Amino acid sequence: MQQGDNDLFFEEMSDVQPLARGNVHANISTHRKSTPGQEERRRAAAEYLVDPNPLSMELRKRVQPHDFLFWKEAGIQEGVWKKLRLGKYKMDARLDLHLMTVKEARKELHRFLQDCKDNDIRTALICHGRGEQGDQKATMKSYSRQWLEEHDTVLAFHTAQRHHGGTNAVYTMIRKSEEKRIENREQYAKRNSQTC
Repeated sequence: MQQGDNDLFFEEMSDVQPLARGNVHANISTHRKSTPGQEERRRAAAEYLVDPNPLSMELRKRVQPHDFLFWKEAGIQEGVWKKLRLGKYKMDARLDLHLMTVKEARKELHRFLQDCKDNDIRTALICHGRGEQGDQKATMKSYSRQWLEEHDTVLAFHTAQRHHGGTNAVYTMIRKSEEKRIENREQYAKRNSQTC
């Protein structure tokens, strides 16, 4: 800057007053909109911290490749149980867990069972395989048995008949959705009031 420029600058700045220090505040009330990437990272972090999947990753009991799997909740009628065991129900959905890792299978089975319940699918065939190769025999079969017992949407399961995969698969009975239960109660009440 030349001497004339300095004089001109000071002349222009002569009536400028400095700001009082105590009155200066940053405006932090404005919110920036999150980017899609930030939203996805937040969602993934929340999912990691609060896993909605109730299925355990700790295997409690190992079964053998050719073992029969069966379990039913208390209160299942004997006729319903027999029909399930014999494969007499139409299988409205099917899930194949072959070639999945345990972690992938856990996620897929949980999603599948929830979808079945949400869509009022009552019976499904779940193919877990026998797991005869490798050191850890019947790993997926063992986890499948454990997970089906743990999941609150499952009422019963039984090893499939040979034409549906035999000891490679299980017939699975899924609990009715709340809407379907209410609908059935209403139909039952109508039938009973008409017969009286």
